[in-house]
Amino acid sequence: MTRISVAIVGEFTPSFPPHAKTNEAVDHAQAALGERIAIEWVSTAALESGAAERLRGFDAVWIAPGSPYASLSGALDAIRYAREGDVPLLGTCGGCQHVVIEYARNVLGFTDAAHAEYDPYASNLFVTPLSCSLVGQTMDVRIEPGSRAEAIYGARTVSEQYYCNFGLNPDHQQRLHEAGLMIVGKDADGEARILTIPRHRFFLATLFVPQLTSTLSRPHPVIVSFFKAAIDGHRRS
Repeated sequence: MTRISVAIVGEFTPSFPPHAKTNEAVDHAQAALGERIAIEWVSTAALESGAAERLRGFDAVWIAPGSPYASLSGALDAIRYAREGDVPLLGTCGGCQHVVIEYARNVLGFTDAAHAEYDPYASNLFVTPLSCSLVGQTMDVRIEPGSRAEAIYGARTVSEQYYCNFGLNPDHQQRLHEAGLMIVGKDADGEARILTIPRHRFFLATLFVPQLTSTLSRPHPVIVSFFKAAIDGHRRS
């Protein structure tokens, strides 16, 4: 049996449903894969200096829901570490939003790329309030044919549950896609719901929260695929 170690980045709050569900989803994936998955919640504040050193011993990084984080820079540094180091990364809900900010700043070069939850009056908002809150909503996501997301789901339309009030600014959607953070899942209005870097070992960000619908009998395929990538990488190392 392989044993992997995964960092879950965020400020763990037991009473926050997406956090409790995150821990449960790990158990579901562990049972499905028949491997040992050890997790550690790592506060973003602990990553403000030396994120690479703090995360180096982990096989994968999961950026959890729950923004605004204690440290914006800590969250972004964790994402950059995984992106540049080809370390499997999953970002869900707030994690997805911060993947957008990190990519805009460090790949596109928009050093002022901002998230409206931290600064609603910033001049270059890449993450903005959704026209309608999606907290508690279940909606269809249309999957791009031939994408990693389609390979994971084995379907082109899926139904997913949300817990968010913010999303990718549609004005920047095409720019990010063309720069390599590809949008492979959209809602009925064409707005981004799943983003990925195809050349990366595993780099997937979902605006929805897959752990909310994961069960022991039906572990969520996105989460299982994430951990499988971590296991495969561990075995090769």
